[in-house]
Amino acid sequence: MLGFWDYTVVLTYISFASSVTGMCCAMEGHLNWAVFFLAVSGLCDMFDGKIARTKKDRTEDEKSFGIQIDSLCDIVCFGILPIIICYKAGMRWWYSFPILVFYGLAGVVRLGYFNVMETKRQAETDEDKKYYRGLPITSMAIALPILFVVAPLLPGKLAFHAALHIVVLAVGILFITNFKVRKLNTVQLFVLVAVVALAVLIMVLAGRSFWYYMHRRMAKGGGVCILQRIANGR
Repeated sequence: MLGFWDYTVVLTYISFASSVTGMCCAMEGHLNWAVFFLAVSGLCDMFDGKIARTKKDRTEDEKSFGIQIDSLCDIVCFGILPIIICYKAGMRWWYSFPILVFYGLAGVVRLGYFNVMETKRQAETDEDKKYYRGLPITSMAIALPILFVVAPLLPGKLAFHAALHIVVLAVGILFITNFKVRKLNTVQLFVLVAVVALAVLIMVLAGRSFWYYMHRRMAKGGGVCILQRIANGR
C-alpha cells in the first residue's frame, strides 16, 4: 500500500476531510457550515506538526512525506475551500476573479517555497521554528470565519462584499510578503482557533431565529440582512 501510514498524519487527513465536507456545504448554499468546517480544518492543521514531531524515529522519507502531504492538504483546505466559499458568498464580479486567482496562486507559491525551505531546514536542524516567513496559509481559517461572525454588524450587503474582497486580497498579498510572524504557543493556538470555531458554530446553531432577529434589527435602520441572503446562497 502506497504512502506512510501512522498517527503523525491523522490530523492532516481529518483536516482534509473537514474541508471536503465544507466544500459540499458551500456548494449547497450552507455557507455558515462551510465556514465552520474551514475553522475545524484550521484547528487540525495548527496541531498536526506538533503531533508529528512526537514520533522521534521518523525516517527521512517519512519526514519528507509529512511535509509534502501537509502542503497538498493545505492548498485544498485553505486555498480551494475559501475560494469556493467566497465565490458562493458573492465574489462573482469581473474584478472578483483576478483576486480569487491571485489568492489561490499566492497560496500555491507560498506552499511550494515552504516545501523547499522546510526540507532544507530539517536537514540542518531538528529545532522547532520560532517564526513564520510571511502569513501562514492557515490564517484564512481565522480571517474568513471572523468576517462571517461580524457580518451582521456591517451596514449592508455591499459593505460585506467590499470587506470580503479586501480580506481575500490582503491575505493573498501577505502570503508572499517577506516578514516575520512569531509562532503562537500551543495554548494560544488552541484558544484562538477554538474561539473562532465556537463563534461560528453558535452562529450556525442559532439558525433562523438569529437571522430573523438580525433582519428586524437591521430593517429598522434601512439595512439588509446580509447573512440571510448569504446563507440561502444568494
